[in-house]
Amino acid sequence: MHPLRVLIRPKTHYVNPVSQPTIILIAGPTASGKSALALALAEKLGGAIINADSMQVYRDLRIITARPSEEEERRVPHRLYGHVDAAVNFSVGQWRAEAAAALAQTQRASRAAILVGGTGLYFDALTRGLAAVPPVPATIREEVRARLVSDGTAALHAELERRDPAAAARLMPGDRVRIARALEVVLATGRSLLDWHEANGPAGVDPSRAVKIFLAPPRDALLRRIDARFDAMIAAGALDEVAALAARKLAPDLPAMKAHGVPWLIRHLSGEIGLEAATEGAKRDTRRYTKRQATWFRNRLPEFVWVEPERALDEIELQRASLAR
Repeated sequence: MHPLRVLIRPKTHYVNPVSQPTIILIAGPTASGKSALALALAEKLGGAIINADSMQVYRDLRIITARPSEEEERRVPHRLYGHVDAAVNFSVGQWRAEAAAALAQTQRASRAAILVGGTGLYFDALTRGLAAVPPVPATIREEVRARLVSDGTAALHAELERRDPAAAARLMPGDRVRIARALEVVLATGRSLLDWHEANGPAGVDPSRAVKIFLAPPRDALLRRIDARFDAMIAAGALDEVAALAARKLAPDLPAMKAHGVPWLIRHLSGEIGLEAATEGAKRDTRRYTKRQATWFRNRLPEFVWVEPERALDEIELQRASLAR
């Protein structure tokens, strides 16, 4: 049996969707079956799927990010997938604005809105609001990113400790992306990133009026899915996709260049390592990332109900019925 077949088995006892909340939030680790569940729900409820995965926004990376196929996108409306060029450093703020527009469009069409993805910051921004940090001037951003390369992460973390000790204390010394972000914000605004976060703008979704689940397969099953999916990506042409991306000579610190599997396959394509080593490295990084995803949601978004994939449809139905009362 296909590992997701139980996930998408048709149900016959759904509550009338007209009387139910129209927003369903589906989170979970990579390879947990989120996309298959979202597709099944969208077909069942006449809904639209809105992407909440920070890598699936990039048009250059359909295969390596497991973006829905063209056939799946034809079956139900899919929004915010593959619409951003890999050269763009797409932010959570940009996604938040686009997701709000997609939600409004979906609701005007009287469709259920099914937001699905594994990016915790996206769900956090959607349900709790987003700090209105002013845009950082390009000169400051470019200077910080150049120093990140020339001086290293430790040097920037040390400077952040001097300028913004509260933010530095919350960051691991090796977290290069967030250290650079916190430093450029304090340099540009004179205020800590934490201060801006305390002044969140309004949420785009009232979490008390939305269904919220976190898919949580047993760990062993999830690891098998990760391995099988990456092997399938290679068979489907992921190497060619990554080769085309590498040929663009984009900055290595862009988000698209750090999508799971991309750095390892670029190393293989450059002749540095063999395909077997690249494949194992990509799988290992993905396994570690799923642990971080689970920890993040458990700590930051505890209102999401954790459920095994085979119980997901029933749990969604229960939450919809409860919210209707």
